[in-house]
Amino acid sequence: MQQMVGKVLRQRLINDSELPETIHPVLRRVYSARGVKCRDDLDYTLDRLPSPWLLSNIKTAVALLSKAIERNWQILIVADFDADGATSCAVAVRALRLMGASNVSYLVPNRFIHGYGLTPAIVSVALTHSQPDLIITVDNGISSVEGVEAARQANIQVLITDHHLPGAILPAANAIVNPNLPDDPFPSANLAGVGVIFYVMLALRAYLREQGWFSRSGSREPTLSGLLDLVALGTVADVVLLDQVNRIFVAHGLDRIRHRRCCAGIQALIACAQCSFENLTANDLGFSVGPRLNAAGRLEDMSLGIACLLTDSIETAQQHANRLDALNCERRQIESAMQEQALACLEDLNFQTGGKPLGYCLFHESWHQGVIGLVASRIKDQVYRPVIAFAPHEGEELKGSARSIPGLHIRDALDRVATQYPDLLNKFGGHAMAAGLSLQRAHLKAFRAAFLGVLKTQLGKESFEDIIFSDGTLECWDLELAEILRVGGPWGQGFPEPLFDGLFWLEGFRIVGENHLKLALTTLDGQQQLNGIAFRYLPPDWLKLGIKVKLAYRLDINIYRNLRKVQLLVEYLAPS
Repeated sequence: MQQMVGKVLRQRLINDSELPETIHPVLRRVYSARGVKCRDDLDYTLDRLPSPWLLSNIKTAVALLSKAIERNWQILIVADFDADGATSCAVAVRALRLMGASNVSYLVPNRFIHGYGLTPAIVSVALTHSQPDLIITVDNGISSVEGVEAARQANIQVLITDHHLPGAILPAANAIVNPNLPDDPFPSANLAGVGVIFYVMLALRAYLREQGWFSRSGSREPTLSGLLDLVALGTVADVVLLDQVNRIFVAHGLDRIRHRRCCAGIQALIACAQCSFENLTANDLGFSVGPRLNAAGRLEDMSLGIACLLTDSIETAQQHANRLDALNCERRQIESAMQEQALACLEDLNFQTGGKPLGYCLFHESWHQGVIGLVASRIKDQVYRPVIAFAPHEGEELKGSARSIPGLHIRDALDRVATQYPDLLNKFGGHAMAAGLSLQRAHLKAFRAAFLGVLKTQLGKESFEDIIFSDGTLECWDLELAEILRVGGPWGQGFPEPLFDGLFWLEGFRIVGENHLKLALTTLDGQQQLNGIAFRYLPPDWLKLGIKVKLAYRLDINIYRNLRKVQLLVEYLAPS
C-alpha cells in the first residue's frame, strides 16, 4: 500500500534562470526549480553529447576492439541479469555486428547459480561456450578481480565496461571504461551501463573510420542512433540520474519508440504492457516495459530478455515478450507474498526494539533471491528507512539487496561495515541508493548490529523526513497544460516529473481495482470538476464527503476509448 502518513510537503526553491518567455510560465517555473538556467540546458540534440574521448582508457579500449574485429576474434559479451545489462548486451552485439564483427556471442550469468559479474565460474563456462579471444563485460566487471585474473590466465583479453562504483582494487583487465573511475574526466558519472557501452561503440566507430576500416572492408559505416531506443530503456530502467546527457539519450530513444522506429523486442514489450506508442513516456519505460524485461533475470534467465531485444522478427519478439509478460505476472504474485511476510518481520523488529530502528535487515527462509530487491524497495517506501532484504543462496550463504533513502550512500555504508569488520561480508557493490551483498548465514546477526552502528554515524533525525517537494499551485487544469508538461521532459530520477499541490472539495470517492482510491473533486471556487486517483491507497478513516482536502498531485491525461481527460495522480492526501 502507498504510504502517505508521515510525509512532509514542501515547496521547491525557484532558482535564477534566463529561460525565454516563450516557454509556458508553469513549465518555466518547473525547469527553474530543477536547475535549468538557460535554453541550452534543454537542448537535447545529439551534438550536445560530450565526446567519448573524454573517458579514461577509451583509446586503449577501441584499439583492442578494432584488433578483435580486424583479426576476426571470437568476442563474448558477458552481461548482467537486469534490464540495464540486457539492453547493454543488445547494444554491444548489434553495434559490433554492424561494424563488421562476425563472431559475437553473449553469456549471462544465472543469478541463482553463478552470482553476479565475471566470476571464475563464468570464465569456465565461457571456455566451453565459445572459447573467446576477447571478453567484454557490460554493466558489470568493475569488482571482478578474480574473474579477470582467471580469464587472463586462460589467455583471454578482457575489456570491462561498467558504471558501478569501483572498489579499492581494480581488476587487471586490458582496459576499463567506467565514468566512475577515480579522476575520470568525463563530465557525467551518471551513465547507466548501456550508456557506457554506447559511448564505447561511438568511439570505436570513429576509430575504425579513421583507420579506413569501412572502405577497406567494404562495410557500410553504421548509424548508431538506431540503438537509442535500447539506450533509453536501459537508462530509465536502471533509475540513474537524468542529467543532460541521459536526458538526451532518453529523449531520442522515446522519439524513436513513439514513431515505431524501435527494435522488434521493444515493440512487442510495449504491446504486452498495453501502452500507447504515441503517448509513451519515460515513466512507461520504467514501470511497464522495464519490469517485464527484468522478470527474466529475476525468475529464470535473462538470455530470454536479450533474445527478445536482438531478434528482428516481430513474431519471434512477440513470443518472447509473451513469455516475459507471464514471468512478470508470476513475479508480482511472489512479490506480494514476500511483502506480507516482510511486513510481519517489521512488526517483530519494531516490538523487539521498542520503535522503529534506524534501518532494517530482513530475512525469510522462503524468500526468492530474484525478488528481494523489489521487496526492499517497497518496504523502504513504507518505513522510510534503509532496508536490506536477504534470501538463501547456496549452502550457508545469504544474498542481500539494499535500498536507501536520500542522505545515506548505501554502497559506502557497506564499505564502512566491511572496513570495520573484514570477516562479515563475502562481497558487496552498487550505487548510492541501491546495492547488493552476500554473507554467511551465521554472520547475519552481527552484520545487522554493525550496519545499525554505521547508520548511527550517518543519519540524523532530519534524515527520516519523507519530503515531497511541490512545484506550487495551479490556476488551471486543462489538457493543453497537461500535454505541455508531458512533453516537457523526459522526466525521471533527479529530474522529477512536475508535482503540484492545492486544496479541493471532496465530492466522492470509491475503490477501483483492488486497492486504488478514485476521487471526485471540485476546485474551491466550484468552477471545475476533476478526477483524481491514488494508486495502492485505501481510504483513511478521516476521509468524508464534503470536506476540504490538501493534495499533492501530478497533472496527467487519462485516455479511455480515445477520450482524453485531465486526471490528478495523487501522491499526498491530507485533511485541510
